[in-house]
Amino acid sequence: MRRLVDVFVAGAAAMVLAPVAVLVAILIRLQLGSPVLFRQRRSGLEGRQFTILKFRTMRPARHDAETDLERDTPLGRRLRAASLDELPQLVNVLRGDMSLIGPRPTLPEQVEHYDSRQHGRLTIRPGITGWAQVNGRNSIGWPERIELDLWYIAHRSFSLDLKVLWLTVLNVIRPRGITGEGGVNEGFPVPGEDAVRSPAAMSSTVPGQN
Repeated sequence: MRRLVDVFVAGAAAMVLAPVAVLVAILIRLQLGSPVLFRQRRSGLEGRQFTILKFRTMRPARHDAETDLERDTPLGRRLRAASLDELPQLVNVLRGDMSLIGPRPTLPEQVEHYDSRQHGRLTIRPGITGWAQVNGRNSIGWPERIELDLWYIAHRSFSLDLKVLWLTVLNVIRPRGITGEGGVNEGFPVPGEDAVRSPAAMSSTVPGQN
């Protein structure tokens, strides 16, 4: 039933939002050039990898030492604030890679450092939005985000999903938690090492991953 709802809602949303997606694609092509889409491998259900789709929001690096903040663009900031860069993920939902609601898909190299409890995050399809997304997003650390995701998995229900959707709408209207402290989103903390900044920032979301 959940999969049927995902397909129906994602298909309807894709048709309704198609003009917006076309406009966004044109703006990116004119201001940032090609490619319009950002593709990256992520870990999904049971750790199976898939290619996530996003609208590109950062310009190509001019040199190796250029930081992600330097590559950021006004257009990219506006797209992320409105979550319009996530629109292509409706295709991921239709393909079965993702669900509308669930933990955000992480990088395979981050999953390698999950402990046995954290692996529970992979027992459902990752989502476009989720409980951790509406309760802090990138303003909270990875351990807390994962705990929020595990809580959602243990308590997920139709009413909770409706609450997540409603809070997601509010967050789009009043964006918060898009980036972490100092405008940089840290990657998953590796035990014994400093937290490594996620390479997702390299081509899409401002410094870090969401």
